[in-house]
Amino acid sequence: MGYQWNWDVFLQPSATGDDTYLGWMFAGFKMTIALSLSAWVLALLLGALIGVLRTVPNKMLAGIATAYVELFRNIPLLVQLFIWYFVLPELLPTSIGDAFKQSNPVMQQFLASMICLGLFTSARVAEQVRAGINSLPKGQKNAGLALGFTLPQTYRHVMLPMAFRLVVPPLTSEFLNIFKNSAVCSTIGLLELAAQGRQLVDYTAQPYESFIAVTLAYVAINILVMTLMKKLEDKVRVPGYMGGK
Repeated sequence: MGYQWNWDVFLQPSATGDDTYLGWMFAGFKMTIALSLSAWVLALLLGALIGVLRTVPNKMLAGIATAYVELFRNIPLLVQLFIWYFVLPELLPTSIGDAFKQSNPVMQQFLASMICLGLFTSARVAEQVRAGINSLPKGQKNAGLALGFTLPQTYRHVMLPMAFRLVVPPLTSEFLNIFKNSAVCSTIGLLELAAQGRQLVDYTAQPYESFIAVTLAYVAINILVMTLMKKLEDKVRVPGYMGGK
């Protein structure tokens, strides 16, 4: 094999001269973390709301929530990203659309990516929350109402605390997915981890070192997330339920 390995490439000054190639990779790593965490906050908050609405007795609210889930689950992530970045600014009022298009390009890419990843993942989170609520015994809801709670209060104080404890494992998978799905955002120019890896290849012609480093970075993120979520799962595990002690 004629390939010349060169791990020292990461310590070399970058083509722009303002950093090393390792600095480029670290900048991409930080962008991936910032994008994924901000999108996860949006996905978790919105997904919890939509998941609850899918279980309420009001057929109109439940129907709207179902339509939301089906819409965002059945359109490919890449298509949604292009819609948010290229199409939506043209559909907004002229002043708002122009303000977005004239803002910092990195901010444009970050906001479009965050909203896209957040809404896409929220539909999946909503299904996990809905499944958690539906898995609870009906007596819990009836008991809350019998105590004089309103339906929103019953959800807040009785059903949701239990449902969220049950769905920590599947939510862990969605949390991991949002980090991996962030790589798609390089298609609109956002220099996250995968994009920095490709850029490093373009400037150094060292593809193996570049993508081994990218792979190891994603593995490190996954191990950290799984470790933290496992600790959370152990802490909130419900005795008597599947996996409980």
